[in-house]
Amino acid sequence: VQLQASGGGSVQAGGSLRLSCVVSGRTLSGYAMGWYRQAPGKQRELVAAITSGGSTSYADSVKGRFTISRVNAKKTVYLQMNSLRPEDTAVYYCGIYSGGYYFRDPIYWGQGTLVTVSS
Repeated sequence: VQLQASGGGSVQAGGSLRLSCVVSGRTLSGYAMGWYRQAPGKQRELVAAITSGGSTSYADSVKGRFTISRVNAKKTVYLQMNSLRPEDTAVYYCGIYSGGYYFRDPIYWGQGTLVTVSS
């Protein structure tokens, strides 16, 4: 199983980016997915997650600004990030869970994509 994350880049505060995560080696349907981030000197944190049924959950810091979605037929999960802030700067990782809900940590991870937000 491989996850390929893309879409990171540099943007000014208030801007938008859309991250994509393509899964290969297994079907996406039936599995929950999550986006995590790790800023320099900080622990990795869960940003957003989506169940196999499409229910979503967000960290308080991104609620109302980020949207996670999935297209099972494309085996792709997206993270639309709007109104970006400098504190959103981090390496963003996608992960796939062992089942339809986001229990514990993902069992497979993507390689990470860097998001840099300047003020």
